[in-house]
Order: sequence, then structure tokens, then C-alpha cells
Amino acid sequence: MRSLLIVVALAIAAYEASAFSLSMKTEGVSTRRGFISTASSAAVAVAIGTSNSAPANAAPEIYNTQAGIKYAILKQPKDVKKAVAPQQGDIVAVEYTGYLTDGKIFDSTHAEGKNNALLFNLGSKNVIAGLNDMVSQMVVGQKVQAIVPPSLAFGDKGLCLDDGECLIKPGSTLVYDVYLKKSSIPPP
Repeated sequence: MRSLLIVVALAIAAYEASAFSLSMKTEGVSTRRGFISTASSAAVAVAIGTSNSAPANAAPEIYNTQAGIKYAILKQPKDVKKAVAPQQGDIVAVEYTGYLTDGKIFDSTHAEGKNNALLFNLGSKNVIAGLNDMVSQMVVGQKVQAIVPPSLAFGDKGLCLDDGECLIKPGSTLVYDVYLKKSSIPPP
């Protein structure tokens, strides 16, 4: 019903506005009073249509883990009530992209030549502590963007070659987009 009201009000406003002329002739509704009436009708129609809607570009809510990772949920699983949360020791499959704070990608499961998810035991030392902590907070099917502090990433050592060139400089904060694809109990 409200949609129909908005369409009718906008149609009336458009019709009356087309009759408006800059010379302000007194024919029809081509007066200041007619223009103001038309404009206010259109404003009311727009206000009715947008007053209950959320801003299109609203920022996502930011959460914090106890370890100190800040993250935003980018995508929820299709059925949140049936979503499975991994437990310590479970084998998890994640797709991720790792960024430096300047936006440079330093690693990704989608890099050229890679088309596989990263598999690891949750809680193991096979990945950085920040990735373990973030995945332990997620459910299967969820995608997050996480800001990992240096203490949960590569710390004061960074990720450097023997010649001193660093892929990740010491003390770097990292940003990860992480999608938890699967979680399963490890075999006995």
C-alpha cells in the first residue's frame, strides 16, 4: 500500500512539476504556491518511503576476540541455526586472503596456481595464532574480515628471507578475509 502511495505522489509531483515554468505564470499550478505544494508532496512521499529503511552503506559491526583480533562478519551461513562450530583438534578447511595494512596481498588460497582450501587442525602450530583464534570463533559457511595484531601474527621477527628482504616486516598488523568451508572430526 505504501509503495502505491509513493508512486501516486511521485506521479502527481512529476505532472505538476512539468507544468511549472520559470516565468511563474498564473495558469494552472505554475505559481510559487503550486510549486511549493508539489515539492512538499514529493518530499513527504520520499520521507515515507525511506524512513524505515537502513542506510545502504552502513558499516558492519566490529567484534573483538579475547586474544585481541578485531573482525567483521561479511557473510553468514545460509542456515545460522544449523551452523556447525569447529572444536579444538578438528580438521578445518578455510579459504583466505592475507593482506598487509597497505592493501598488498601476501598470500591467498586463490593465488595463481592455487585452487585449494587450506587444511589444518584447529589449535595446531601449523598456522599463525591469529588464524587459529579467528577460525575458532567462526561457524561453517561464515566469512569474516579480521585484523590480526603482530603478537598473533609474525611478531617482531616478521617473515624475512636470509638476505634481509621481508615479505612481512617485523611488527606488521595483518588483515585476513577468511571463509570457513568445512569442519570435521579427525580420524581416530
